[in-house]
Amino acid sequence: MAAGKQIILITGANSGVGLDTAYYLTKAASNHVIMGVRSLEKGQKALDEVQARKPQGSLSLLSLDISNDESIFAAVKKVEADYGRLDVLINNAGNQVQSRAPSREELRESFETNVYGPVVLTQALTPLITASKGKKIINVSSELGSISGNAKGSGPPFTAYRMSKAALNMFTTCQQQYLKGQGVKVWSFCPGFVVTNLAGQRDGRAAMGAESSETSAQAILDIVDGKRDAQAGTFIGRYDAQFSW
Repeated sequence: MAAGKQIILITGANSGVGLDTAYYLTKAASNHVIMGVRSLEKGQKALDEVQARKPQGSLSLLSLDISNDESIFAAVKKVEADYGRLDVLINNAGNQVQSRAPSREELRESFETNVYGPVVLTQALTPLITASKGKKIINVSSELGSISGNAKGSGPPFTAYRMSKAALNMFTTCQQQYLKGQGVKVWSFCPGFVVTNLAGQRDGRAAMGAESSETSAQAILDIVDGKRDAQAGTFIGRYDAQFSW
């Protein structure tokens, strides 16, 4: 099913940006998308939803809880056994702790999903990424993680969330520096203000004028297709946007 295709793994692929990205990437017959999901039941519903849109590419499910190392390492072994390589990794799964003054527990919750998980997963998958032709890592971040942007007082005061995304951005720069000699390209990507299930805000976001998450998926497709290769190692967004760290 995936022979000769570009192998792409998306974490948190059962809803929002992840789900739309799975569909957009499978518009191309040359792509096989692995939908990384915590719940296989929810994942199957999401996969069926994409399949109902009759994509040209192919799809599969992968049990993957990025807050659990055992789940991460089992998933990596599965990818290695099934494909032997990984062309594109999209670290999309995330959460949003909204507290202005987060507790230790809230900080831990935010960093577990938004930082520790992507870091452990990416490092475990690096040998499979460097063995591929694609060699791309896309870390889904947020403009709220921009330190210079926060200094200007932009956006809501989600302290733990901002901190975690700033840390993820630093990981992007480190990975780009460490892996560029092996041909790997790494980006931080802000999906923008779009309708997702993040923090249970779907209805609220729509009421505030959030756009469809398909706009984010299209931007990720552009990265995968090589249209933004010149911006590797930077912090980018939809509509050719570029953000300062």
